[in-house]
Parts: sequence; C-alpha cells; structure tokens
Amino acid sequence: MAQLRIALAQIDTCVGDLEANTCAVVEWARRAADAGADLVVFPEMTVTGYPIEDLALRASFRRGAEAALVRTAGELVAAGLGDLAVLVGTVGEKTTQEHAGAPARPTNQAVLLQHGSVQARYDKHHLPNYGVFDEFRIFTPGDTACVLDIRGRRVGVVICEDIWQDGGPVSQLAADGIDLLVVLNGSPFEEGKGHLRTDLAARRAREVRAPLAYVNMVGGQDDLVFDGGSFVVTDDGTVVARAPQFVEHLLVWDLATDGGPARTAEIAPALDADEEIYRAIVTGLTGYARKNGFTSVVLGLSGGIDSALVAAISADAFGGKNVVGVSLPSRYSSDHSKDDAADLAQRIGADYRVQPIAPMVDAFEGQLGLEGVAAENLQARVRGMILMALSNAEGHLVLATGNKSELAVGYSTIYGDAVGGYAPLKDVDKSRVWALSRWRNRAAVDAGQIPPIPESSITKPPSAELRPGQVDQDSLPPYDLLDEVLDAYVENAEGRAELLARGFDPAVVDKVLSLVDRAEWKRRQYPVGPKVTALAFGRDRRLPITTRWREP
Repeated sequence: MAQLRIALAQIDTCVGDLEANTCAVVEWARRAADAGADLVVFPEMTVTGYPIEDLALRASFRRGAEAALVRTAGELVAAGLGDLAVLVGTVGEKTTQEHAGAPARPTNQAVLLQHGSVQARYDKHHLPNYGVFDEFRIFTPGDTACVLDIRGRRVGVVICEDIWQDGGPVSQLAADGIDLLVVLNGSPFEEGKGHLRTDLAARRAREVRAPLAYVNMVGGQDDLVFDGGSFVVTDDGTVVARAPQFVEHLLVWDLATDGGPARTAEIAPALDADEEIYRAIVTGLTGYARKNGFTSVVLGLSGGIDSALVAAISADAFGGKNVVGVSLPSRYSSDHSKDDAADLAQRIGADYRVQPIAPMVDAFEGQLGLEGVAAENLQARVRGMILMALSNAEGHLVLATGNKSELAVGYSTIYGDAVGGYAPLKDVDKSRVWALSRWRNRAAVDAGQIPPIPESSITKPPSAELRPGQVDQDSLPPYDLLDEVLDAYVENAEGRAELLARGFDPAVVDKVLSLVDRAEWKRRQYPVGPKVTALAFGRDRRLPITTRWREP
C-alpha cells in the first residue's frame, strides 16, 4: 500500500461569504499540494461558514453554496490542483423517502472534490440538539457511512457529532474496515473541551481500528469561538500530530504504508488554562469585529479591573492605536481611578480621551430631580450615551466591560454600562477576571515587555464610584463567595436546598438567587460576547423572563 499524506487545513471562515471561503479553500489546497499532500481536509461547513442557523432553510442560500462548490472544483483544476483530493464541508439538500414530493431539506455535508467535479458526498448522520446547538430545527440527518478510495487507501468520513454518539456511521465503518477515519468539525471552544475531544477521538480510533484525523475550524463567529487544535491519533489512542490553537494552520501527517509504524508530526504544546481563555476572548473579539466591518473599538476606562482587562484584550486584538479609551469622570470619581485609567492607556498605546460627565449629569438632574439609584444610573447612562455617540461619529465598535458575575446578578445599568456591540467578558466571572489580568501581566514580563494592566487596578476594591465611598461589596457578597454560589446555581442548576446542604449562609443564598432570577430581562438585552465556559448566558441557558417561580 502507498503512503498517504494528509493535510488538515484549520481555517477561519465567515458565514455567508461564499466567495472568500471558497477562495480560501483554493489557497490552502495549494499549500497542501506544495507540502506533498494527497488529501486535504477542511472543517465542517467551510464553504458556507458555520453555524449558518436558519440560512440553511433558504433554498436560495443552498443554491448559492452549491454553485460556489462547483465553481471551486473548476478553480482547483485551473490552479493545477485537479489531482489533489479536497474534502470540504458545505450545506447540501435532499428529499427524504417519507416526504417524497416535498421541498428538499438542508443537510450538513462533506464533499470530495477532485478532477474538476464532485466525486462523493456524505450527509452528517447525528445532529446535536443541546447547548448552543439546535440542528434538529435546521438539518436533515444522513443515513449511510462514506468510504473514499484515496491512492488505494480506504478513508472513512464523518462529521463532528457523528463521533460523539455511539452507533451510526462509525460503527458501520468499524464493521467495514478502513485505513483512516477523518472527521470534519465545527466544534466551539469551551474550557477543558480539548481533553474531551482527544479522549473521544482515541476511543473512536480504537473502535474502527485505524488512525483518526480530526480537523477543526478556527475563529470567532457571533458568540462562538472555534479554537482549531486539529490533531491525529493512532488506533491505540496516541496523539501523533496536533496543530496550535486559535490560529489558521496546515497540519501535515503521513499515513504509513500498510503495517508500517505510525509517523509522528508536529505536536503543538498545550496552553495554560488562563492563556487558553485569554486567547479565546481575543479570537472572539477579533472575529466579531472584523467580520462585521470594524477595525477599532471604543470603551470607557474607569481605572477598574474589568475595563483594564478589556482594554488589554483589545490592544492584543487590534493594536493599541486602534483602541479608543475614554475616561468619563463624575464628581465621585477618585483621583486614583483617573490616574489608573491614564496609566493603562499609556501602557497599551491607546487613543486616550477625557470627557467629564458632570455638566451633562447636572443638566439632566436639573430637569428631573433624580435621587438615589435613579441618580446613580443616570451617570452610567450618560457614559453609555457618550460612547455610542463616538461610535456613531467615528465608526468604532463599542465594548461593554461587564463580567459574568455582574451579569448574573444584574449588577449593571441597562442602557448605561451595558451598552455596546460586544462584551468580551460576558462569560468570565469576576474571580477569573483577576486571574486573567495577572496572567497577562506575567506574560508581558516573561516577554520583556511592560505589563499592560496597572497593579493598583488589580489590587484595589472594585467600585462603580456612583456615590461617595461606594464599593461593590456594599451590594454584593465578596466575589469569591458570590462566584462559588453562582457556579452552583447557574452552571450546575443546584437549587436552594442543595446550596444550603453544602453549607452556604441562607441569607447569602436567598439574596444571590433573588438577584439572578430578577435579572433575566437585563441579560436578554446585554450585548453578545464569547462563550468560553460550558454554560454561557445566551444559547446555553434559556429561561423565561416572566416567571413567578422562586426557589423554595
């Protein structure tokens, strides 16, 4: 048997940009051919981008994707790549036997392009319908396994969820016998998921008694982040090749001649947990901004830890000169907060501006006579109005700087600090905000650079500074305790009884649960942000806004 060289092209695509996506297929196919590959495998739904959600239900979109696919087959030949086997994901369609005569339904499809035409198609068998996935609504499942003959080697093809479920095409391929199993994936990032993927892939490789090559997409798409991390495992579960995370990459690996020893290719080192989360957020922000036409961002710089971390993330994503940081001091803003904001801006090279809000707040209060919380919220809303005005005038993407802990308990002002087009820390609790900030500063020191975040922003007590002497702990439990309760209630769906059984103070439990339950309406109106944990607010957690259920 001939040696087979496989290239896994983990690339960044954009939903609906059929021309750019297919141009990328040709470009990366050329790189694969230059590397001597016989087969290049692209991620799930490469032609269309992923996830396409209800775009799949539009026949016009499916026709456009098919036309782009056929055109790509011709362009590969024109580029001298006609002999290269190119396996690529797209949206297909079919009419099921039980609905004969009905309009065709969309399918999640893998297609082999070679010699200028479509050589084979495979429709995804298992459809995920949990967490961020709702594919029962969109796609029609496939019903057969797919085996390709590539240079005399039997290559089985499945798509993403097919390996997460027992039975189906993997079992059929195990019975039929194959030399290699390739898996096309659009697997979103969440902390700790990498180990789950490799463990599962190892199990499936042992099941089919053949190596498994797993290619995953990379980049940000709305609230999802795809981390790449493509890899190959042998039939005994050993990882013999792994691509880096959060970057486009071509991973090349050789399937040895029959009976020969498994070859080892590059194995990218695993990332530290905090670095992984940080890079996921940078990737999500970069993808969202770029794919929606933004090249710069604007945010309020309070001198606190949340805005400091978001500013550092933004500088890593766009370069400091494309970060507009605005200090918006009120009569209650402390000198140290204003100094920390200016210090941060200088460290990252931001476009730093100061816009006092007192005259505008005074004008509103002179007309409305507001007091208490209403007056505090007015300050936040004036700040939000200024940031949105700068966005309108100069074309920046406004970033909301709140974190998951605040979002959980409603500790934000709707139409105030909650304004924006994107919220980088939406799925990062307050305790992790501090950890990420410390990691980023350590990384800078290790690289011989100036730490981007002032130490005082990390160490001082958090405060919204909306009234004299205010600190967050006036209204909330200490964040380490708050995050522990939120993790149990939100992430693990534990009720009041379970929380009390674990020893939490009843007063703390009752306060936190009440705050969380009452804040659902705010969360629904909060900007989109990158999912980095197993359960993010949004698609993962769907609760009614209007409900009278309270934990007994």
